Amino acid sequence: MYNDFSRLDASLHACGTREKERALVSEQEQSKVAMVIMAHPDDAEFGCAGTVALWVREGWDVYYVVCTDGAGGGPDDATDVGLEAQRRVTETRKREQRAAGEILGIKDVIFLNYPDGELEPTIDLRRDLVRVLRRYRPARVICPSPERIWTPVLMIRRYHPDHLAVGVASMAAIYPASQNPWAFPELMNEGLPPHKVSEIYIMGAPAVNYAVDISATIEQKLAAMRAHVSQVGNFTELEPRIRKFSAEQGARHGMTYAEEFHRAENL
Repeated sequence: MYNDFSRLDASLHACGTREKERALVSEQEQSKVAMVIMAHPDDAEFGCAGTVALWVREGWDVYYVVCTDGAGGGPDDATDVGLEAQRRVTETRKREQRAAGEILGIKDVIFLNYPDGELEPTIDLRRDLVRVLRRYRPARVICPSPERIWTPVLMIRRYHPDHLAVGVASMAAIYPASQNPWAFPELMNEGLPPHKVSEIYIMGAPAVNYAVDISATIEQKLAAMRAHVSQVGNFTELEPRIRKFSAEQGARHGMTYAEEFHRAENL
């Protein structure tokens, strides 16, 4: 029995703190929420749709965050690129992204509506990403790499400047801003307390250390890609290339089809 009441109070406080810490850990472990942050509609389908479909099957709630309005994704031979034409492209691409999301079974698509092709890793973008991280509180986040791969040769089309900008902004939003109460204090006033992301999956990273077996979800990935009609057309030429690329990734890990990432834990 405690006779020293100051020691008793201190002990109870310590126990309470430990209980709160355990509760937070338990909440994070039990919260099967994942988020994919991307620059444009269709980026996720190319990079991680098989993984997303698998997570959904495993009971995860997955949210997409699309940073741009997609207005720069019209036909390459277009001559009318005015505001009305851009609006039509935006509407089409958002509709296609929502359709792809339905195929994969994700919970929602959030559009931040930054101008397509002009994205920069600004403080405003970082704040907006912290806002969605704190609101939806994902345990896992998939985002593009902030760096290019230069070997054996640079794949120019893979590293759109918007993708790199989203990679930089996402990493800065995840750590330290999302989990730091002193970062963007106005978000606390919005009722959005700090949130710590546990796992980060980086697409197109210079160093790959993790693969997800998508053999069971490759058809779902391809179906979601087909939903982006304005970008992939009839898909007959692209589909075998996607299968080949996914098979090559799988072969490196003893899988039929795979998607590769750099996976990091935020300990």
